[in-house]
Amino acid sequence: MPGEHAVLSPSGASRWLACTPSARLEMQYPDTSGAAAAEGTVAHALGEAIIRRHVFSGAERVKANAEIMRIEKDPYYCEDMQAHCEDYATFVIELFEEAKTRNSDAVIKVEQKLDLTDYVPEGFGTGDCIIIADGTLYIIDLKYGKGVLVSCENNKQMMLYALGALREFDFLYDIHAVSMTIYQPRLNNISTFEMPVRMLHKWAEDELVPRSKMAFEGVGEFAPGKHCQFCKARVQCKALAEYNLELAKYEFQKANLLEDADIADIMDRASMFTSWLNSIQEYALKEAVDNGKKWPGYKLVEGRSNRCYKDQDLVVKTLKDAGYPEDLLYTRSLLGITAMEKTITAKQFSVLLGDLVIKPAGKPTLVPATDKRPEWNSVESAVKDFSEVS
Repeated sequence: MPGEHAVLSPSGASRWLACTPSARLEMQYPDTSGAAAAEGTVAHALGEAIIRRHVFSGAERVKANAEIMRIEKDPYYCEDMQAHCEDYATFVIELFEEAKTRNSDAVIKVEQKLDLTDYVPEGFGTGDCIIIADGTLYIIDLKYGKGVLVSCENNKQMMLYALGALREFDFLYDIHAVSMTIYQPRLNNISTFEMPVRMLHKWAEDELVPRSKMAFEGVGEFAPGKHCQFCKARVQCKALAEYNLELAKYEFQKANLLEDADIADIMDRASMFTSWLNSIQEYALKEAVDNGKKWPGYKLVEGRSNRCYKDQDLVVKTLKDAGYPEDLLYTRSLLGITAMEKTITAKQFSVLLGDLVIKPAGKPTLVPATDKRPEWNSVESAVKDFSEVS
């Protein structure tokens, strides 16, 4: 099934389960996966090969080594990717080794194709890593992206993978619990969620099966929400537009002043509204530039730009020939932390400079109460700052 795309992909499950018509609506739009997706594909292949090299032997190990050598020539490969994928592989291998201490017959499967058709019409997916041991099924999913922190708690994609793995292995092993883990090395995020098999099957029966049938048929009510973030149809979806524009028609509790509840509600909706508005603007610009689209009341113009040198070497030579000293022409500054990590690799940065880097306390920021960071305490922060200074 490589190269195929399921109508109801596991990665979009949270969206099409909430908004059942969205999957068919998305099919009108081309796949716009870019560099980040390509980079992620390479990282997954590298992580798989490193795991295979360690847990298998003979021809399988030789094949894994050859795959690693091939990946090292890929333009997306870098030493940071190597380090992140080694960390992911170490996590998986340690989990497998620990499972073998409890059950010598523990089994590991890497990049396992999963049949989901018992629950989702024409459904299929790929589990990055599956471990079966001592009545527990472990699902580990590598997410190489660094844009969005992903929680595993009640994660629909992971629950689908778990159902597919149970379908494949439950008749061979007495599995009573499923442990699911999302591993995001670039965000230092390891999120694990466990549930009994009976609860997973109940969710599948009560929610997944009936709603996936609706989604496959493209029926049901549009239900805009935070799950719309990566929907291909979000720019032209009228239901999402109406949902976001409700902010402009907000019915305030008082005529003159905003109540606390008003401000809190506006903040809760503002990030989604801003994201949607930015996507509208990006789409309109892309259509105008790439396809010559004329939008009513708008025109395409050349944006502002800054002056730049045509040839820096020639600029330096010209000024030196005119008698200006070279030290007058340059400024020198230390590379920033991100640039330095990229230059000497994150691993070497940690070894050589780890003790020479500090992370000052961040500025207070308002976030939803569901955010897992501890609440900021101005008194505690002041005491800490004072003790560090003294």
